[in-house]
Amino acid sequence: MDQVIDSHCHIFPKSFSQNRAELSSRDATFAELFSPTPTGATAGREAQMATSETLIEAMDADGVAQAVVMGLGWTDMDLAREANDYLIRAVEFNRGRLTGLCSVDPSWGHAALAEIERCSKAGLKGIGELHPDTQGFDLDDKAVMTPVMGLAARLDIPVLIHTSEPVGHQYPGKGRTTPHKVYRFIENFPDNVIICAHWGGGLPFYALMPEVPAVLKNVYFDTAASPFLYRPQVFSTVAGLAGAEKILFATDFPLIKHGRAIGQVKEVIPAGKERDAILGGNAARLFGL
Repeated sequence: MDQVIDSHCHIFPKSFSQNRAELSSRDATFAELFSPTPTGATAGREAQMATSETLIEAMDADGVAQAVVMGLGWTDMDLAREANDYLIRAVEFNRGRLTGLCSVDPSWGHAALAEIERCSKAGLKGIGELHPDTQGFDLDDKAVMTPVMGLAARLDIPVLIHTSEPVGHQYPGKGRTTPHKVYRFIENFPDNVIICAHWGGGLPFYALMPEVPAVLKNVYFDTAASPFLYRPQVFSTVAGLAGAEKILFATDFPLIKHGRAIGQVKEVIPAGKERDAILGGNAARLFGL
């Protein structure tokens, strides 16, 4: 079997976990996901946060060779830079194990482009995760997204977006960036490589429509948080509808442990080329690992 690569992990400086209240008051996305006083279904349970050290320990425990690390769709520019700096250092210190994406808000305009350029020169290999709902922009607004997507195309790097399902249960982070918006976004930028987190909110199921596969030609779907969203059969279903080459194994670590997510893949995808592609081969090709 080829190496396992986790394409969607979140790591932060240790100080971020120690200062949840302050950071929640500064940043809307952080507050949505990591508030020290969560409400609703997560009341009384703080969301876990991880450092690069805890991620590497977890990878070693479950036989994960490499991981793609990222921050959030920050709304506070200073926090974005601090988080991106941490990712740059973590990737440098863990060469061969970690690959990083830089996080920005497209509505920052020139400042967002400057931060992407800075992070790219420092070795990060993509943009993400973008959280349109908490960052307050419409993903399908071509005018807002064109500068970032144009730069991503020039740098030849992928853009990873947070997506949500239009139906089903509620959870922290579930928003309004659902398949109809995601599809229009993809149509607006057909030549960009786009990663739709969380199975694209169900977008690959529409690959049954004859016109959809051509639109998805440069699109990947990561499986972050899959055990919280779908039964294991989602892997075989999407492989049949959109192609196994479109699926990036991902956990949303530390939300999901690697062993649990790997177990779902093995439950429904037989050993062989498709399983190897999903667990690591696709990510290796995409990120040049």
